[in-house]
Amino acid sequence: MNVQPYLIPAAPVRFEEEIKKSLFITYLAHTPNMEAAKAFVDAIKARHADARHNCWAFVAGRPQDSMLWGFSDDGEPSGTAGKPILAQLSGSGIGEMTAVVTRYYGGIRLGTGGLVKAYGGGVQQALKLLQTIEKKITTQRHLTLDYGLVALAQSIMAQFDAVEVDAQYGECVQLTVELECLHAEDFTQSLINKSGAKIVVARVENN
Repeated sequence: MNVQPYLIPAAPVRFEEEIKKSLFITYLAHTPNMEAAKAFVDAIKARHADARHNCWAFVAGRPQDSMLWGFSDDGEPSGTAGKPILAQLSGSGIGEMTAVVTRYYGGIRLGTGGLVKAYGGGVQQALKLLQTIEKKITTQRHLTLDYGLVALAQSIMAQFDAVEVDAQYGECVQLTVELECLHAEDFTQSLINKSGAKIVVARVENN
């Protein structure tokens, strides 16, 4: 599993331009998975049901994960729309993103080269407007400890930016904490070493 953080869109972007009387409207949005990507495509298609073409591409996960890529020319000549859009997305280094480029045909043919430039160029311009945030890959750990060790645990949690997501106080204290995968091993070792192995750390499955 790749635990390195990566960039995702912070907010949707819209960019439009007219090329030889055809109107091209580019939409970019954060779509965390394939289902969200397809839902966004469908929403834009519904919004512009009167357009000649709604071409699209998505990178539905980590930017480098080509297993989660998809694209469509939506009636444009093969290779002139979906692939140029995808090329811009996959080359941006930004993950979890979908682009839809709507075209209202203006009566003048652009030719294959013109189409590639129009669709790819629209996404390129939209990407310049896009603001991003960093997505950190997190994991959870379950801590079991005596009350006297709570202060120590909290100080180590602060050191590793670990966030408490659940706490139960019975005969002993049980904490569930979330932190970046990158730091999980060091966090675990620090808890064990500094408590003399009196803090029991377990990985929380399915997270």
